[in-house]
Amino acid sequence: MSKFNTNSNAYIIIYSSVLVIIVAFLLAFVYQALKPMQDANVALDVKKQILYSLNIRDLDGAAAEAKYAEVIEDTMEIAGQKILMAEINDEPIMIFEMKGMGLWGGISGYMSAHFDPKTMNLKVYGAYFNHESETAGLGAEIKDSREWQEKFIGKRIIKQGADGKDKVALSVVKKVEDPETQVDCVTGATLTSNGVDEMIKRTFGIWTGEYDFDVDESELTKKLLKACLTGNDSISDAELEKMLKVRKVKEEK
Repeated sequence: MSKFNTNSNAYIIIYSSVLVIIVAFLLAFVYQALKPMQDANVALDVKKQILYSLNIRDLDGAAAEAKYAEVIEDTMEIAGQKILMAEINDEPIMIFEMKGMGLWGGISGYMSAHFDPKTMNLKVYGAYFNHESETAGLGAEIKDSREWQEKFIGKRIIKQGADGKDKVALSVVKKVEDPETQVDCVTGATLTSNGVDEMIKRTFGIWTGEYDFDVDESELTKKLLKACLTGNDSISDAELEKMLKVRKVKEEK
């Protein structure tokens, strides 16, 4: 019986093919076995990011899951935009999902907002930003610097412009001239900071009509108020007006 010629081309091709098939099968098996765990980790990371935007940090897996279930009440979509509804200390808060482009790749984040009970101005409650491939120590600071993220807290998001129309006033700039609405950019990361600024403008621009959406911005503002104050955007305009008056009276007492 003749033996295989281990130096022949046929033997090398057959051996390599069998080895590739076995390795591919093992990799596919490992991927499928680990996929549920990977999906769970991704979902937990998203929940943690949302909690970060609510200024809730430093929680491990189980604690984060429990806190998320406690504070997040609903998820809705208004004019194609995903908004999560939360309640902290009996105050309704909205979390806006954001996506944009940085210097080297995609950037994303979550920004929570609430209405000032006295002025009904929409203000930042908290913010968290993420990135795919920004430069460590520079653009990556949008994610790594908690101090920079906390600069957004309390900033006014929408403000009336000189033309009398509402505009997205919240911005990231090189030199802060309006502390009520502006945050200074990350040092040495102007382009990444510009990406964050554009991402914010696009996220909230839908409510001011600054971007081309086939919707009435005044109706959207009503929906936003209703969703924030009640968690239900289907209440009537009369009910909304009554609710705002009641809140104002309570704050003045």
